[in-house]
Amino acid sequence: MPNKNNYQQHSREFKLQAVKMSQEPGRTVAEVARELGIRENDLHAWRKIIKEQGDYAFPGRGRKVQDELSQLKRENARLREENAILRKASIFFAKEIDGNTNS
Repeated sequence: MPNKNNYQQHSREFKLQAVKMSQEPGRTVAEVARELGIRENDLHAWRKIIKEQGDYAFPGRGRKVQDELSQLKRENARLREENAILRKASIFFAKEIDGNTNS
């Protein structure tokens, strides 16, 4: 069981999964906490937060949605450009192959 000196941060997904596991029939908070290597008190707190805040629980301090959207748009543009290059290359090589077989 971690002590306060070994404070660990867990992702939103981890917390949601831990709570979900603790709500399965026949499972106890103690059992799930032991299995995941977390404190029972933390799991009880996470269950309470989810009960009170629902989908808004554990917003985190990570990247803002807008930052992520911008990054995804840049990646999408890069991938579109790569696809266009590959399309042109495949047409070029198809003509090369076709030209070689007709000679």
